[in-house]
Amino acid sequence: MEQQLGFTTAPDGVRICYATAGEGPPLVKAPNWMSHLEFELQSPVWSHWWEELSKDHLVVRFDQRGSGLSDRNVEDLSLDAWVKDLEAVVNTLELDNFALLGISQGGPVAVDYLVRNPGRVRKLVLCGSYARGSLKRGESQEEFDALNTLTGRGWGRDDPAYRQLFTSRFMPDATAEQANWFNELQRVSTSPENAVRIRHTTSNIDVLERLPHVDVPTLVLHSRDDRQVPFEQGRQLSSLIPDARFVPLESKNHLLIANEPAWLICLSEVRNFLLTDSSKDVELPTAVPAGNHPGRLTDREIEVIRLLAKGKSNQEIAGDLVISFNTVTNHVKNILSKTGCANRTEAAAYAIQHALN
Repeated sequence: MEQQLGFTTAPDGVRICYATAGEGPPLVKAPNWMSHLEFELQSPVWSHWWEELSKDHLVVRFDQRGSGLSDRNVEDLSLDAWVKDLEAVVNTLELDNFALLGISQGGPVAVDYLVRNPGRVRKLVLCGSYARGSLKRGESQEEFDALNTLTGRGWGRDDPAYRQLFTSRFMPDATAEQANWFNELQRVSTSPENAVRIRHTTSNIDVLERLPHVDVPTLVLHSRDDRQVPFEQGRQLSSLIPDARFVPLESKNHLLIANEPAWLICLSEVRNFLLTDSSKDVELPTAVPAGNHPGRLTDREIEVIRLLAKGKSNQEIAGDLVISFNTVTNHVKNILSKTGCANRTEAAAYAIQHALN
């Protein structure tokens, strides 16, 4: 995937680096920490997001102040400054009627921007996000201060042992390659001093009162076993934003990785949501009647592939359907044979494409 880099200047003089890729209706990603526009482009953690979304959209990303290719030495690292950086980028690109994507910390930034700038955002997607930072929702000050002390002392070291604490919370199911890359992203994305300051700001964010004023179609997605931002935070967003659609994802990962079924479900949901009523309308799939399944799948195989699409293991499927492990194994083999899929991940994608999930 190719991207074009540019710079804009925030109202306080801070230079913000942004990137554009793809063609189509604009999709702007609100800023979150630990980003580096060039370093993450070929990464095994972020590249699948931008490669897939840029197939249908002009994807706009930028490094928040204090991080990546944007100015590092800055005085203001507040929520207000992040929102103004977002305003500067979309104004520079002269964007209107665009979709806004908020992942993790980017969610409250997106919400605050949307409420401040009525009429500019067409749709809102929130993934693994929250309205209130960890201190506002009950994290102990003692634990927060202890982690900040470790951040200040260990963030920039060559030894990744400290940064692995964050990686294991963000992506507990990551492969060694993905974990090593994310460890390195933390080091290159920002300084230890800025990491401490950013953590202080994110932990004290509170846009709860903004949520009822979100007046655009909104999709909220959240991993059930997210260790970084609790699942309840996603439910809270969807309950307080008028008419928001909530999609639980069967994953432990805060950042979804390409080789898990939850990513395929997330991508399908986001695409259908964003492309509906746009210049590239797509039809949402409809349920397949029993006994008339694609690929000559039996009713029992349909039950199995639905559970595969939710990321469940053969043992878990056996428990859910009250059948033996060996029976499930045989069903999975038959499903792969009938659908032409090479593995479980492809079978999960097949289920989504044919509305079997």
